Amino acid sequence: MLGEYPIEGRGAAEIAASVERAVGAGALQPGQPLPPMRELATRLGVNPNTVAAAYRTLRERGVIETAGRRGSRVRPKPATTGREELRVEVPAGGRDLSAGNPDPALLPRLAPALAAAAEEGDRRPVLYGDDPVDPELVRTARAELDADGVPEGPLTVTSGSLDAIERVLAAHLRPGDAVAVEDPGWGSVLDLVPALGLRTLPVGMDDDGPRPEDLRRALESGARALIVTDRAQNPTGASVTATRARALRAILRDHPRTLLIEDDHGHGIVDLPLHPLAGVTHHWAVIRSASKAYGPDLRVAVVAGDPVTVDRVRGRQRLGPGWVSVLLQRAVVRLWTQGAVDRAAVAKAYGARRDALVDALTERGVVAHGRSGMNVWVPVPDETGAVARLLQAGWAVAPGARFRVSSPPGIRITISALTEQDISLLADAVAAAVRPSPARVYG
Repeated sequence: MLGEYPIEGRGAAEIAASVERAVGAGALQPGQPLPPMRELATRLGVNPNTVAAAYRTLRERGVIETAGRRGSRVRPKPATTGREELRVEVPAGGRDLSAGNPDPALLPRLAPALAAAAEEGDRRPVLYGDDPVDPELVRTARAELDADGVPEGPLTVTSGSLDAIERVLAAHLRPGDAVAVEDPGWGSVLDLVPALGLRTLPVGMDDDGPRPEDLRRALESGARALIVTDRAQNPTGASVTATRARALRAILRDHPRTLLIEDDHGHGIVDLPLHPLAGVTHHWAVIRSASKAYGPDLRVAVVAGDPVTVDRVRGRQRLGPGWVSVLLQRAVVRLWTQGAVDRAAVAKAYGARRDALVDALTERGVVAHGRSGMNVWVPVPDETGAVARLLQAGWAVAPGARFRVSSPPGIRITISALTEQDISLLADAVAAAVRPSPARVYG
């Protein structure tokens, strides 16, 4: 059953660590069954309760899953082998359109903002016990949130969007709880949820955001939380419209205990308006990261939420990293307030490349989606074949398996590195690599 790998340990923690090491090293493969608890307990000479505790720990960490009478097995995509491992090797001389990075030419210079923040730090050093959130950042962010219709509520700061999502989920949910997630959706979220011991319930997508009927089904099936991307959804480029927002809010109003997490992924890089869902559930959070507009290494995200959620996030943060560097927070304030990024120009630049590629693919009979942001999603019948054929043609794209739970196959193309001259060549290569899809709905 386990090949040559012997599970070892006398205590629950040792047994769990043995299994997790094997999964990480590839000695236990995704989907491979584990011994029944009593059988393993006999083999190790321990109480069955000890093995049960070990298996429980592994489930909570997203390493294994239990399927009733079929027993326990390594998860198809365990937390120790994240979706980021599903990468393609860019051939020599090839173009990498798979990484999801912004265009460096559209990012601002950080040196002036960081230097000014450092000078302020010299004048007013941040010490233990000081307010961990820069007040000017709060004022600036709150003004923009107000303008976009985000409800009143306290703010805090985390080290990026994913850090915020993890902390908000951990503040309210327990292992075994279900979370409604976009499908296709951000691969890091699809990894994070099971790593926290939570279950994913997929919600299908179209160009206007999560499908209302799918959300209703997930909530009626017991989802205790919903994670939704308001704009520039990764990987599809979907953006929640006003009409869709009303429909989703109506469903959430019937489930007021749902924890709502909104990732405003497109803040600063899109010109479509925000239509927030927050305000109809007891607990909520709206997250805005500096990563896409100002650079992935600027690990700062502002989180607005209800008082209980923000207080819990701050409290747990104090026991871990303490706070996000105020130096970085002050730098972000300067970038925001001094117009380091011409948001309209950035949105126009990404929009022109994205629209040109979608139009070129449409002309060639290939269905493509990309309403906002930096990515175009192309449904394909044979994901592996399409990726391989594009690699042979010199284009590296992201396989849709990184972003899917149960939705049909597809590929994600990041357009940030494309030039006007690239569009026709890339569209020809994609058309040759995939068969035209008859439908304009994915997910």
